[in-house]
Amino acid sequence: MLLGAVVVFAATCGGAGSSVRGGKVAASEARRVVPLGRSVQGRPISAVELGNRRAGRRVLVVGCVHGDEPAGTAVADALAAGPGPAHADLWVVRSLNPDGTAAGTRDNARGVDLNRNFPAGWRRIDAPGSVHYSGAKPLSEPESVHAARLVRRVRPTVGIWFHQHLAVVDGSEGPKEVERRFAADVGLPLRALPDFAGSATRWENTVVRDSAFVVELPAGRLSPEAVRRYAEAVRRITGP
Repeated sequence: MLLGAVVVFAATCGGAGSSVRGGKVAASEARRVVPLGRSVQGRPISAVELGNRRAGRRVLVVGCVHGDEPAGTAVADALAAGPGPAHADLWVVRSLNPDGTAAGTRDNARGVDLNRNFPAGWRRIDAPGSVHYSGAKPLSEPESVHAARLVRRVRPTVGIWFHQHLAVVDGSEGPKEVERRFAADVGLPLRALPDFAGSATRWENTVVRDSAFVVELPAGRLSPEAVRRYAEAVRRITGP
């Protein structure tokens, strides 16, 4: 099962009578913590859904894919803790690779580069022990399976996948106008990066055309001001 048990948190701002009217969240917002599964080493992987579940606009944010590129987790945390959008269904995954995050390694605990393990254009890259090893077959890793199931379930209209350390918004694929606006809002250049075989965004764009793109954050930890800037840029995409 994709969703499994769901824990629901409601933060009520206006007491009784809170409701969804005309697509607007009148006086309450709900957050659902959605378990997706576990990593190779058994660490939980989950998504937080917040905002308007009825909205046609669905935004997916993945804070970390490579464990040694963790800066996006702070943006994901800020989004998950912030207000839910009234006109969009926002899904936030803090880290797709908690084993790599814990170890500070690019790959998962089996030494697979998750961003080479998705079906679109997949080919065998390198061998076990290489940092770009693509795995024995597409979706050979539990983490990429969980992500693929979530993408198929949500069918995001916009998907933002954070990486490091190039300090650029990738304009090679995905929604061009959204990419241009996001790059301008966060102060990064917009530049086309190589279209890697088996990447998550390449595959998501076969599920929902022109939906997904990569944001390459600068090296190191983001300052609190930078975290706010990136989170606000995502919120501008989701709408009020």
